[in-house]
Amino acid sequence: MRSEFEPGDYVCNPRQPDWGLGQVQSAVDEKVTVMFEHAGKIVMNTNHVQLERVDAP
Repeated sequence: MRSEFEPGDYVCNPRQPDWGLGQVQSAVDEKVTVMFEHAGKIVMNTNHVQLERVDAP
């Protein structure tokens, strides 16, 4: 199964705005690893977290 995100995509987590802008590092199925400006690297399950894609800075 292919993820809706790809490495290099910029995202934000609307439930954690203090994390800042994140860039997808890897995406396999529903597991997405994102490097956030203020929270570091976080692995998330997109079945439980609704990330929003944003335009590149």
